Amino acid sequence: MDDVSCNNRPIAHAAKDANGQWRRPHHLEDHLAGVAAVAGCHARAFGAEDWARLAGLWHDLGKYRPAFQAYIRNASGFEAENAHIEGVGKRVDHSTAGAVHAISELGEGGGRLLAYLIAGHHAGLPDWNRSNASLFQRLEAARQQGHLTEALGQQPSPAILRGQIPTSRPRGSAKDLHLWLRLLFSCLADADFLDTEHYMNPEQALRRACHPPLSDLLGRFTDHIDRLSAGAGSSPVNRLRAAVLKQCIERAGEDRGNGLYSLTVPTGGGKTLSSLAFALHHAIRHGKRRVIYAIPYLSIIEQTADVFRGIFGEDLVEHHSNLDPDRETLRSRLAAENWDAPLIVTTNVQLFESLFAARTSRCRKLHNLVDSVVILDEAQLLPTEFLEPCLAAIRTLSAHYGVTFVLCTATQPAFAPRAINGKFFAGLPDMRELMQGGPHVQSPHDLFSQLERVEVRWPDTRQVTQWDELATRIRAHDQALVIVNRKRDARDLAQQLPDALYLSTDLCGAHRAERIIEIRDRLAANRERIQAGLYPLPLHVVSTQLIEAGVDVDFPVVFRALAGLDSIAQAAGRCNREGCLKQGDHPAKGLVQVFVAPEPAPRGLLLKGEQATRELLAGDASPTLTPVLFERYFRLWFASLSTFDKGGILELLQSGRGVEISFREAAEQFRLIADEGSPVIVHWGEAAKWLGRLRSDGPDRWLMRKLQRYCVNVRHDCLERLIAQGDVAEILPGLYVQEHDLLYDRQLGFLGCADEVTPAAGNFVV
Repeated sequence: MDDVSCNNRPIAHAAKDANGQWRRPHHLEDHLAGVAAVAGCHARAFGAEDWARLAGLWHDLGKYRPAFQAYIRNASGFEAENAHIEGVGKRVDHSTAGAVHAISELGEGGGRLLAYLIAGHHAGLPDWNRSNASLFQRLEAARQQGHLTEALGQQPSPAILRGQIPTSRPRGSAKDLHLWLRLLFSCLADADFLDTEHYMNPEQALRRACHPPLSDLLGRFTDHIDRLSAGAGSSPVNRLRAAVLKQCIERAGEDRGNGLYSLTVPTGGGKTLSSLAFALHHAIRHGKRRVIYAIPYLSIIEQTADVFRGIFGEDLVEHHSNLDPDRETLRSRLAAENWDAPLIVTTNVQLFESLFAARTSRCRKLHNLVDSVVILDEAQLLPTEFLEPCLAAIRTLSAHYGVTFVLCTATQPAFAPRAINGKFFAGLPDMRELMQGGPHVQSPHDLFSQLERVEVRWPDTRQVTQWDELATRIRAHDQALVIVNRKRDARDLAQQLPDALYLSTDLCGAHRAERIIEIRDRLAANRERIQAGLYPLPLHVVSTQLIEAGVDVDFPVVFRALAGLDSIAQAAGRCNREGCLKQGDHPAKGLVQVFVAPEPAPRGLLLKGEQATRELLAGDASPTLTPVLFERYFRLWFASLSTFDKGGILELLQSGRGVEISFREAAEQFRLIADEGSPVIVHWGEAAKWLGRLRSDGPDRWLMRKLQRYCVNVRHDCLERLIAQGDVAEILPGLYVQEHDLLYDRQLGFLGCADEVTPAAGNFVV
């Protein structure tokens, strides 16, 4: 205690030990030096160690101010363990003084670069001059109030104040400066968290960075593939999957250390494991630090994570909001904070919103993208309204930060640079196709020809099919999957097929997972019946498009409402997936029947996709699903879109002559999931059990994760009506609970918004 109370050295943090006694405080000079060392180490990977060290040395200069020292020592009685976070307790600005010092030492050029990082290291990257909280306003206020003068009056060590002037230059051109700054910000933010944690929670700090090397993961992956191959039959589909895998492994040994790759494989061709094989081999061959697997849909991420978890166990780190807390360990949770692990499974939302984020917690992981391999699964689902900023980030990371990208899909989008509607579309130049010109697969076209397992019957686009007529056609088949564009359409058709299984986002996550398991189990049981010479039991499934991307089901017949060609191709991937259909002793094709629904697709991107498909069919009434056709489709679809940068993100992030960047405004505009509703906890499964815990114990992280699986998202206008009727009640700010027992149905799920269409983002997960 004497060391705590009598030592006049400025302190950064204070905490008690397990016995409730004050520990030796975390001295400010030690903290600054520690953060500088860790931040510099992080930034060494992209040649900016000198900038990161200075940011670390100066980030908390404001804590030398007497006001902060009085707060942490006297006013708090050493009980303010979160005093290092601005906004907790009595606010004392301790970050702007360092920003002012950076400009005084380095001038308006280099100094302003550091000022963004230092001023934002708790509150987040600021705009230059768009609000009262802008960097310009904060610098002016801090100068007028003498923040730096107060701090310097406490005579910080010259070793802190006189850091070495940086000589390295930002990577890329002026338009790439925002990403270089965000990566530096990530280095500082993570270093600050880690050094603080080392003092505040040393036991937790020791649990970090205990992950195996990539070479160990590759060994386990190879063993898994060997076991899989030994147990697989010698079907044509399995032979082609093996060829795809071998080619990916061999192409990983090429001399190209980083770059842009595409992996174009028909649905069911084994691209998930093949892309991971490429990534692991490529990473080890070229000294990459980690593999990041990014997925757009929750229906895919749970399935893919289950496969990977079976191979890698607890060494797989999942970072997404749909993660069951029972599968989360302390080590995996810590690794998800900053992606300090060799293999990460995450979402497009986490990846791209972090790349354009301002918040410290979202940016913290970004420095660990450097020298990595990033797999973008179902690349056709990259958000078109933000396609330009997404592709710009991909280009910059690949060209200047050692990141290899692999774009996986059966329907490869047309990302070649070109003019679209008179404007230049930068796209992704020099992308190499892993299935082109190899020893095992000559081209994607050949692969599609060899893996052609379905016959697609196209409609007369002028002829509408009514739901009762469609139901009659469906009943003619023992097993059939029907995919429509709206939840309302799915409900209308389900009423015509009362024994059908219904699947949409009207079902909560836990209910959907159970329904998909039921579908797979019944399909498997029917396969056994067929092999035994028996007729299959009837199985009809009516679904929205959530089943299309990555849900491994295998029906002999699929009906698909007219939509974008990529959606139709994904629907075809749920038909004769394993190529096991036979007519007598000979292989047979599955049947995909495209029909024109009573109403067109919802307005917006879905309708534009349908219109592009109609335009294709006007020129060829019976096209074959091939990469050439997908190229034509995406060119038509992209030409119909008015913008690829809805929020003007790239313009907001242009630095101009005075490094005037709008980080916060860009982050607010870059939202892949529109705020179209609020979560409602429904009566399903164990929801009542966890709701009871919430009411008795209050919210906790693990408990909210549990409850998330029992939520449906409800439009704001519909929610207001349900609240007024007493059918739904608010249990926490922004979180609601079902009150009326009849509001959730065992077959159809949530019944409160019967006119709701399937939202474009309704199946995305963060």
